[in-house]
Amino acid sequence: MTDSPALPTVNREWHLVSRPVGWPKPEDFELVEAELPTPGEGQVLVRNEYVSVDPYMRGRMSAAKSYVAPFEVGKVMQGGAVGEVVASNAEGIAVGDHVLHFFGWREYAAVDAENAVKVDPQAAPLSTYLGVLGMTGLTAYAGLLRTAAFKEGDAVFVSGAAGAVGSQVGQIAKLKGASRVIGSAGSDEKVKLLVDEYGFDAAFNYKDGPVAEQLRAAAPDGIDVYFDNVGGDHLEAAIGSLNRGGRIAVCGMISVYNNTEPAPGPKNLARLIQTRGRIEGFLVGDHYDLQPQFVQEVGPWIRSGELKYRETVVEGIENNLEAFLGVLRGDNTGKMIVKL
Repeated sequence: MTDSPALPTVNREWHLVSRPVGWPKPEDFELVEAELPTPGEGQVLVRNEYVSVDPYMRGRMSAAKSYVAPFEVGKVMQGGAVGEVVASNAEGIAVGDHVLHFFGWREYAAVDAENAVKVDPQAAPLSTYLGVLGMTGLTAYAGLLRTAAFKEGDAVFVSGAAGAVGSQVGQIAKLKGASRVIGSAGSDEKVKLLVDEYGFDAAFNYKDGPVAEQLRAAAPDGIDVYFDNVGGDHLEAAIGSLNRGGRIAVCGMISVYNNTEPAPGPKNLARLIQTRGRIEGFLVGDHYDLQPQFVQEVGPWIRSGELKYRETVVEGIENNLEAFLGVLRGDNTGKMIVKL
């Protein structure tokens, strides 16, 4: 085994200590000092440099059956991370390499080499492999182009449009010839960002009035595609503005993640009969076959500056939980990332 000198003996990691009911509380979590792991056969030890916090993690804190196993109470949580290999017991990955893996919420992680993907810090900043060039970017790409079957000339509405996924959806739609792109966000500053920096044709602050009214004003000719990150009144509004043959891709429903009672569904679902509309949910994990195509197409847009991105970076493993709660509150602009 090869390793770097002077490794610490203690590893700080976040544990789930109780399952949140409603809004997660600090006492549901604990920052624990654990023994530094030793990589076994076929494993590498990674010093995490950036870790991801994402809305879907709220679902994993519940014991309810879902598409992915829940976090275990009393155990360290998981999430996307990128870092430097500081010890290697595996062929093909050397000390000094940088890898992307799924063992965040901790400073150091022992990772099976087969679950570590080498990334190039010279080709793009390391943090982008968690966002614009990572899972969130692929989510935007697959959801818009495959699930929603976007085509040139479509009018597109995106909720949560200033977030990591939404901002990329809108820009990809514009780059691929959308006739009009409309976004909703939760502050006037984010609305300005969507129009002035990301090139949306229109945007509105959903806190300023009924979403359905604001969407009709922004898209008087209706919409062909709705990319849903929010659910609730946004989904109902989109159904109300859907053109014939319109498609809705359901990526997330952050507005209901902390509800303790089931949220009522849209009252206007019958309109899908009139419009021949379609609603389809999707998970990025079903679309990893698109990854090479995604990087090949989106990478040059990022390098040329045609596709812009923002990151909200919080420093320190001790602030990992607060960063996650910030995502649920909508504090972030673009991808929320913790720098260790």
